[in-house]
Amino acid sequence: MLKKAIIAGAGALVVGLLLFGRDLWSYVSTSAGWVRETVKESVPITFEIDRARRMVHDLMPEIRKNMHLIAKEEVEVRQLEEQIAQADERLAADRAGILRLRDDLSSGQATFQYAGRRYTTAEVKLDLARRFERYKTAEATLASLRAMHEARLRSLEAARQKLEGMLAAKRQLEVDVEQLEARLKMVEAAQTTSEYNFDDSQLARAKELVRELRTRLEVAEKLVHAEDAFRSEIPLEEPAPENIVNEVTEYFQPASQALAEAGARHQ
Repeated sequence: MLKKAIIAGAGALVVGLLLFGRDLWSYVSTSAGWVRETVKESVPITFEIDRARRMVHDLMPEIRKNMHLIAKEEVEVRQLEEQIAQADERLAADRAGILRLRDDLSSGQATFQYAGRRYTTAEVKLDLARRFERYKTAEATLASLRAMHEARLRSLEAARQKLEGMLAAKRQLEVDVEQLEARLKMVEAAQTTSEYNFDDSQLARAKELVRELRTRLEVAEKLVHAEDAFRSEIPLEEPAPENIVNEVTEYFQPASQALAEAGARHQ
């Protein structure tokens, strides 16, 4: 049965789409939007303020995560700076050695002595060529390290600015939420003294209950007065006859005369 109902509903939807096309989709989307707005408007403002406060508070994990990333990046940037400084020192020492060997070869000597050992011109030239190639590689590496350092510094500065912006926005949101709560309390205070109270709080429900009880009591009092009026033996709508005494006397007078005559005969 359920399967048939689902199939029938799907068929009806397909037929509706075929017949009405965009109009039906417009109705459906408009109805969905109307339902969303209605549900949103029915949510109490207090609940929404609490939800906003929780959302602001939930920003802290993301802020702490960014703080951790920034701290880690600061450490790595400092290590990179130390690496650059060490590479710069080594490069300066290598440059001094290369220039020394160049100057020695320029002297035209046949042999050279370094650290107690003697080397030929060919050996010195070969060592100078190797040193020069390593120097150029180290110099290119140092240039890459410096470029990396500059890029990471820019990235670190951007991350710091983003973190500062998040902290400032969080503080502003906290202030905004507090202001909204203060305004809500003022509205609630005004509603407690207003003749028309549209608040759905406990106080509003209590006032509504009191009004209903007052109405019920007034209706009960009117019913009691109405019953008393129906039970009255003096209908004010019909005036009493003016000669009621004479009418009663005339009505009972024959009987009184008969009783008097009977008494006289007995005597």
